[in-house]
Amino acid sequence: MTLADINYAVVLRGPLLTRFTDEEFFQLCQQNPDLRLERSNNHELIAMPPAGAESSRKSGEVYAQLWLWNRQHQLGYVFDSSAGFTLPDGSVRSPDASWVPKAAYNTLSEEQKQRFPPLCPAFVAEVRSPSDGLTALRRKMEAYLENGVQLGFLIDPSSETATIYRPDQEPEEVSSFTGSLSAEPLLPGFALDLRPLR
Repeated sequence: MTLADINYAVVLRGPLLTRFTDEEFFQLCQQNPDLRLERSNNHELIAMPPAGAESSRKSGEVYAQLWLWNRQHQLGYVFDSSAGFTLPDGSVRSPDASWVPKAAYNTLSEEQKQRFPPLCPAFVAEVRSPSDGLTALRRKMEAYLENGVQLGFLIDPSSETATIYRPDQEPEEVSSFTGSLSAEPLLPGFALDLRPLR
């Protein structure tokens, strides 16, 4: 086992959890706002530890760059890590930053928008914190693709590497934070500047 395999997330399993409805899981999250909960496709509950200040700053930088691009182009909606999405496989995930096209988001009812909507973002970004196992994050990115994500960035500030995920393509690794990651053609004109993430 290497440090990349260590994941400090707490995973809760058991038959009781598999019977949780989407509404019951949503209510559990609302009643325990101090817990960052996600749900796997087999209904395991995943409690993530709080991010450290530096990890939060870097995740915020990714979100801010995406938000500023979207503010200018107004092609969709941008979400931070507090938004949960119910993916087609039944999992509920909260990417560090995500983007949904307007047409897809506008198909949701107002009630769905107030919950964890049954929707897969078109773009997701995950920023690895010291408590995240790299192996688990890679599996998470692959699961995003299986659920319909069209473009994903996995950013590892500790090693200054980033991996670009696209459907039906091998992940592409970038080993320097001196440039940017292009999100073309999905997000026209958007390139994530990696330099502030050093």
